[in-house]
Amino acid sequence: MSGALYVVSTPIGNLEDITQRALRVLADVEVVAAEDTRRSGQLLDALGIRARLVSCHDHNEGERSTQLVAQMQAGASVALISDAGTPLVSDPGFRLVRACQQAGVPVVPVPGASAVLAALAVAGLPTDRFLFEGFLPNKGSVRDEALRNILANRATSVLFEAPHRLLSLLESIEAAGAGEREITLCRELTKRFETVIRDSVTGLRQRVANDPDQQRGEVVLVLAGAPPEAAGDAELIPLAKLLLEELPASRAARILAAYSGRKRQEVYEWLGRL
Repeated sequence: MSGALYVVSTPIGNLEDITQRALRVLADVEVVAAEDTRRSGQLLDALGIRARLVSCHDHNEGERSTQLVAQMQAGASVALISDAGTPLVSDPGFRLVRACQQAGVPVVPVPGASAVLAALAVAGLPTDRFLFEGFLPNKGSVRDEALRNILANRATSVLFEAPHRLLSLLESIEAAGAGEREITLCRELTKRFETVIRDSVTGLRQRVANDPDQQRGEVVLVLAGAPPEAAGDAELIPLAKLLLEELPASRAARILAAYSGRKRQEVYEWLGRL
C-alpha cells in the first residue's frame, strides 16, 4: 500500500454500493484526498472509517498535488475520492493523477459506483456507443453550440444537469427540433426517491413541468442519438454559416438542399435554428 495513489469510487447514494476493496483501501491509506472534506468525513464516519482527510478541489489541486506527490514519493499511500461516485468524472483529480504519473508514482483504480454507468444501464437506450457530456455551459452561444453538437451526434448522450435548470434544458432541446427524440430522466439514482422516466423530450418536458418533485435532487439525462439525416447536419453547419453571411436564408436553403439532397423547406427550417 505504500507510495501509490488509489483512485477510489464511493457510493452515489446507497452506502451498500461501496466495494470491499474500497473499504480496505480507505482504511489502510495514510491520507484521503477529498473534494469536500466535510461531506467525505460524513461518508467515512458512516462507513466506520477513521482517516486523515485533506482537501483536493478545483481551487487548490495544483498546490495540493505537489504536496501529495512528495508524500507518496516518501512512501505514503493516498486515496483520492470525490463527493460521490467515480473521481475525475466531472470532478477534480486530473492534475493529481498526471502529477503522479510524471513523478513515477503508481496510480491504481479502485472501481465502483458511477452515475454515468448506472443511468446507461437503466435508460433503455443503445449503449454500444455513448457520448458523455457532463454539465453543459450555463448559458450563451457556447451552450447553444454544445447542444447543437450533441443533437447532431448519432451516439447516445449522457448529460448531468442541475435540477433547477432541467426544465430549461428540455425546452432548449425541444426548440432545437428534437422534441420527438427519446430521452430518459434518471433522478436520485440509488437513493430513496430514485426515479427513472423514459419518454420523448416533449413528453418528459411536460411531465417535469407538471411535477416539481422531478426538479429536485441529482439528475442524469440519457438522450437518444440523432437519426442518420439529423447527424449529417453537423457537417453542413460551417457551410451553412458561410452562406448565411452572404445570402438570404431562402437562397442559402436552396443551395444546401441541392448539395445535401435534403428537402428545401426542411433545410430552410433548420437554418432558422442556427
